[in-house]
Amino acid sequence: MLSVILNAIINHTPVNFTVILAQILAVLLIIFLILPFHEWAHAFAASCLGDKGIKYRGRLSLNPVNHIDPIGALCMLLFGFGWAKPVPIDPRNFKNQKVGMAISAFAGPLANIVAALAGLLVFNALQCFALGFMLGTAGGFVRIFLSYYISCNIGIAVFNLIPIPPLDGSKILFVFLPDRTVEFCYRYQGVFFFVLFASLYMGFFDGILGWATSGLLNGLSWLASLPFMAFM
Repeated sequence: MLSVILNAIINHTPVNFTVILAQILAVLLIIFLILPFHEWAHAFAASCLGDKGIKYRGRLSLNPVNHIDPIGALCMLLFGFGWAKPVPIDPRNFKNQKVGMAISAFAGPLANIVAALAGLLVFNALQCFALGFMLGTAGGFVRIFLSYYISCNIGIAVFNLIPIPPLDGSKILFVFLPDRTVEFCYRYQGVFFFVLFASLYMGFFDGILGWATSGLLNGLSWLASLPFMAFM
């Protein structure tokens, strides 16, 4: 958010504080509710699959204090991109370690997909049953808030599903890789992560990420419209 204001000042363009405020509120909701929901989903899936000790690691909870990473939260607020504390999962408790890790990993992005779908359902409900409100000034604020909230959740889900360590998508990919390759990826996941961010900075993944984000948004939008078909 700060970067948007600074760019506006540098380029001598007006700052739309209504948009900024709506985005800040959406990001705060994501920091204090959705990121903990994402991490709780990891923990819940792992617990269901056999890692009962995760309850005593303090992560089988929706309490933001247990999940928030201060630096990740600050980055989310300032730049629209951040993270929470990773959930410590012990794969030795799973019957099948690779499959258990894959399911536990997928649960996090799935939580963001569910959160985005909930936002789309609220948006459609307001459009159908409170159209007068949505056309007013307050409605415009709500539209910006919900749009940013939905796009952030979809972005978080898509990003985390990139199959590069240590992102969640890599745990899904590991199901199909030999153990030696998986061990190599875990050993050098810090290097992989650095390469990933360098690639993102240089725009190497812009096309595929844009395609995936757009496809997921279109699919969720269609799904969220089904309960309201009679009113549209």
